[in-house]
Parts: sequence; C-alpha cells; structure tokens
Amino acid sequence: MYAVIKTGGKQYRVEEGDILRVELLDVEPKKAFTFDQVLFVDNGGDVAIGRPTVDGASVEAEVIRHARAKKVVIFKSHRMKTYRRTRGHRQGFTEVRIKGISV
Repeated sequence: MYAVIKTGGKQYRVEEGDILRVELLDVEPKKAFTFDQVLFVDNGGDVAIGRPTVDGASVEAEVIRHARAKKVVIFKSHRMKTYRRTRGHRQGFTEVRIKGISV
C-alpha cells in the first residue's frame, strides 16, 4: 500500500515505514502528525484518485527531528569587472517516519 501526499508545495510517494525529509513543520520531535492532503492511494490494486484530494484519506507520521541541509554556495561574478559576490544558504527540513495510511 502506498500513497502520494502533498506538503510544502511538493509531492511525495510514501509507504508505511518510510523516512523522508519534508519542508519544516511546526511540530515538536517525537510527536505525531497527520498529512491530510492525500492525492492518490493504491491498496494492492484498489486505486483511489483524488480530485484534487482523496476524501477521508490521511497519512499518519511521526516527527523524528528538525535539521538543516548542507550548505549551497551561490557565487556571482561579472567578467572583466570587480564584481564578485558569495552567499551561502542552508535549507531547514523536518525528518518524518510514516506510521500508517488510512483511506
């Protein structure tokens, strides 16, 4: 059984037991969280497609931790000029474990 959920402007294909990194959620670590924007559910050939979401479907998850990704370096320069700019960015994320899918 798997489902496609939407969170943080992105879509994820999840199964029970999966660990995935999503955009930052405002939930404490070790707490339960429910994703209610379920776009698609496949239960062994029994398919439910949402328009845009599946009615009554939800995905239960547990928040493992909050952290920040590796640094991305942004470097800008103009040729033959003395223009050089260096910036860095670290995106925050929440790591969650999928506990169950209900339709």
